[in-house]
Amino acid sequence: MSGHTNYSDRETVIEITHLDKVYKTGDLELKALDDVSYTIKSGEFVAIMGHSGSGKSTMMNILGCLDTPTSGTYKLDKIDTSNLNDNELAKIRNKKIGFVFQSFNLLPKLKSWENVALPLVYSGVHAKVRKERALEALKSVGLENRANHKPNELSGGQRQRVAIARALVGNPEIIMADEPTGNLDSKSESEIIEIFKNLNRQGATIVMVTHEDNLGQNCKRIIRFHDGKLIKNEVIDHEFYRDF
Repeated sequence: MSGHTNYSDRETVIEITHLDKVYKTGDLELKALDDVSYTIKSGEFVAIMGHSGSGKSTMMNILGCLDTPTSGTYKLDKIDTSNLNDNELAKIRNKKIGFVFQSFNLLPKLKSWENVALPLVYSGVHAKVRKERALEALKSVGLENRANHKPNELSGGQRQRVAIARALVGNPEIIMADEPTGNLDSKSESEIIEIFKNLNRQGATIVMVTHEDNLGQNCKRIIRFHDGKLIKNEVIDHEFYRDF
């Protein structure tokens, strides 16, 4: 479990080195990320923060293997993703990352458990096993009694819990959450953050993009961006990093 391993002994799961991302439109160039370097180790709960246009969403897209850097390297679990093609990126993404989005991204005609099981369809898991694992994932977020409900029969907080269960169902090494409480009221927000904290206590590695400082304070570390540059790498949970 996460509390018993010294920080320095943990495996590095994300390694970003001198990473740049440049978007070109005609003759114009926009440098979305500028010489960014940092690492994230197993069992961390890291917030990526910054104002709109700071580069945090670009960073998340690269971390999630949805985009590639212009220069520099991104190693995910020691695999250099920087020069992989779309198919190779998709394979790594499906195997190693679970995504949670602000807008839930649930299919309206599917029941909760069917939404949760979707990633397993793409992985070729047998139907019976898919359902078992989906129900287990829903149980882990306290929604086993809503397994047969469709998204329009659920509250916003419940929908996001279904989305978290879907992210968990493939046993990913990293959960990436992009503004996961952006569409929720304050009570649901607190419940969702508590689920993430609980998953992290059980050993999950979580990277969360947020612009809300109060959410960042729930994490173990905050990586802050401004105009594409990493400007602050701030420890919140000093006990976790005691031998850092």
